[in-house]
Amino acid sequence: MGWLAGCATDSNAVPVGSRYEFARPQMGMEFRLVIYAPTRRDAEDAAAAVFERVEQLNNVLSDYEEESELSRLNRTAGTGRWVPVSRELWEVLEHGQKMAALSGGAFDVTVGPVVQLWRRARRQRELPDPDRLQRALAAVNWRLLELDPEGRRVRLRRSGMRLDLGGVAKGYVMDEALAVLRRRGLTRAMVQAGGDLAVGDPPPGRSAWRVRLMGWETLPEAEPSHVLLKRCALATSGDLFQFVEINGVRYSHIVDPRTGVGLTNHALVFVIASRGMTADALSTAVSVLGPEAGLRLVDSTAGAAARVVMNVSGETRTWETRRWSRYREL
Repeated sequence: MGWLAGCATDSNAVPVGSRYEFARPQMGMEFRLVIYAPTRRDAEDAAAAVFERVEQLNNVLSDYEEESELSRLNRTAGTGRWVPVSRELWEVLEHGQKMAALSGGAFDVTVGPVVQLWRRARRQRELPDPDRLQRALAAVNWRLLELDPEGRRVRLRRSGMRLDLGGVAKGYVMDEALAVLRRRGLTRAMVQAGGDLAVGDPPPGRSAWRVRLMGWETLPEAEPSHVLLKRCALATSGDLFQFVEINGVRYSHIVDPRTGVGLTNHALVFVIASRGMTADALSTAVSVLGPEAGLRLVDSTAGAAARVVMNVSGETRTWETRRWSRYREL
């Protein structure tokens, strides 16, 4: 993935300075920062603060960490208990429920029970047992997750429920990383996590960050493409890196919450939105819904844009929302 630079910065920002880059493994992937700062010390201090914040959020949002706040909440499923949660977990769950309602359940943070079965399927290279899959599906329904805004409390109504924030947490963490930098006056910055990124003000002398879309090499006849971004986020979904092939069928790590089955439509979904967690959730929802219904959802979301690239019967087809042209490199 590549990028270039941008225009005038925020009036609260510190002097532009030089470009500094940092990378560190976080949340099971590489987090990369590009920061424009007056001095290397300023950049290093800011990067350390960002990585500390990412670690804090991992301890809240991860379903891999047994003692994370999310894992502790999952263990209350079916008990009838209302559980007070942190601001961070509340914001992610509230946004997740909003996206579930808008997508008709194509995006669903309660998908955890079937995701667990497909993680095992990828390890064992065998399809989930049909009976176990049906039992897991009985605990998947976004309406079974109840939120109490006044008390900032959460209840998981059915035994066996397991929340999985994989489709929204990364975007939220990127948003928070940029917020850490903004509080230090460092507004010209980029955060990259896996195939997703969020950017602030452009680099000096440029009108936008120039970003190469990932994954085109996996589709025949697809040409590399770039977009121009500022103060927004880009999320990429598809079966580029996480998939399993069983009996000649390629199953994505993205699971349809409505059927419990890993997606088999070999596609790339790119979503641009004002917030990382919106782009993150929309890219998952579009993957599940497919091009037509998915892009209608994106079109209905203020400021969002999307492109879907899919191999259909050996031919590469592309779908774009109306707003995608705003970001396309000319």
